[in-house]
Amino acid sequence: MNNVEKETELKYCLYARKSSESDERQAMSIDSQIKEMTDLAGKEYIKIAKVLQESYSAKQSGQRPVFMQLLSEIRDGEINGILTWAPDRLSRNAGDLGSLVDLMDSGKLVQIRTYSQTFSNTPNEKFMLMILCSQAKLENDNRGENVKRGIRAKCEMGWRPCMPPIGYYNRAMAGVKDIVVDPGRGPFVAEMFKKVAKGDSGRKIKTWLDNIGATTRKGKKISLSQIYLMLKNPFYYGVFEYPKKSGIWYDASHEPLTTKKMFDEVQKQLVAPQKVKWGSKSFPFRRFLTCYTCGSSIVGEEKFKQKIDGSKNRHVYYHCSRMVDPTCKEQYLSETKLVEQLLVISDKLKVDSKSADPGLCKAIKKHQSILETINPEKKYSKPEIMKSYCKYVLEKGTDFEKTQLVRNLNVKLAIHNRRIILLDH
Repeated sequence: MNNVEKETELKYCLYARKSSESDERQAMSIDSQIKEMTDLAGKEYIKIAKVLQESYSAKQSGQRPVFMQLLSEIRDGEINGILTWAPDRLSRNAGDLGSLVDLMDSGKLVQIRTYSQTFSNTPNEKFMLMILCSQAKLENDNRGENVKRGIRAKCEMGWRPCMPPIGYYNRAMAGVKDIVVDPGRGPFVAEMFKKVAKGDSGRKIKTWLDNIGATTRKGKKISLSQIYLMLKNPFYYGVFEYPKKSGIWYDASHEPLTTKKMFDEVQKQLVAPQKVKWGSKSFPFRRFLTCYTCGSSIVGEEKFKQKIDGSKNRHVYYHCSRMVDPTCKEQYLSETKLVEQLLVISDKLKVDSKSADPGLCKAIKKHQSILETINPEKKYSKPEIMKSYCKYVLEKGTDFEKTQLVRNLNVKLAIHNRRIILLDH
């Protein structure tokens, strides 16, 4: 024991650590570390001021909260010695090792005791501490490279790491792991690709899977988003990318559930139609109507009928989006019939002037001014003006005026059996 140690009362902290990562499976448990070091302290009359323990990896600097607390208490003078099983319990990285050596250089950390060694503030002992901790870092780095090398070798053999997608499962036999077709889910995955290749939509596939009781490995229904992810996964025809977005592809060794040709056909079916420029398709009544049967929103759809002279007639229909119930049977309603029915109930269509679009309020006032100019002797009530404006917009207004009107109506309307239902009454 050197002169500094004789003059300074040593207050040790017993620090025990074990990482939950696979590379420390062979490390002594925290309880065992504490028992062994407590017994050592009793034999050598070492005073333990406190015990700190944690389950964190020491690979990266500054990532262990309890260790950072220990360093802070050493800087504050509460602790000046560390008792631990081995140097690699304290550090496996250069940053934390540097912090320990700096504290020794400043005289705040007087001594580090392990089960078989003592490290004090002397050049040789600090050098030995740095060698042992650096060796632990080297072992970590080498282990990481070996893991990566093993993963690459596995990929080159055709076995993708990680959990396989729905339709497969990992099998381990006689110490050998491989990927095999799930007999309960593989057949419906294969059939799913065939159905989409023939033109079935994702929603239709969703309905079919629900009807046959298809589930994930956790027993849950397969969602629509999962279906699209599965249909876009090349793993099913026998190739995979690893790591993801790396551009490195491997030929798989598992049994494919579809062919490359069929997979390509499915991708063609999944390509969304090119978005039409905003405003080129106008469906002014699509957002304020709902489906009476299932509560889904109403969407618009246009169809064209060829005329004898070669031109086309445009027809607009509104129907349930089936977002709530994919099997909803509510029928469509043509825009012509929709407008006719709105005109019948035009006296019930109301706008709250306090919350309405200022542009709409201005348009209604302008319409009132025109009415009063045409018939100056008549005094129009607000309901009469509103009814007249609604009739004008529905019969002769532009799509913009119709959209502006229906977005501000203070009523709730639904479509049922090709009729408009006023939900507020």
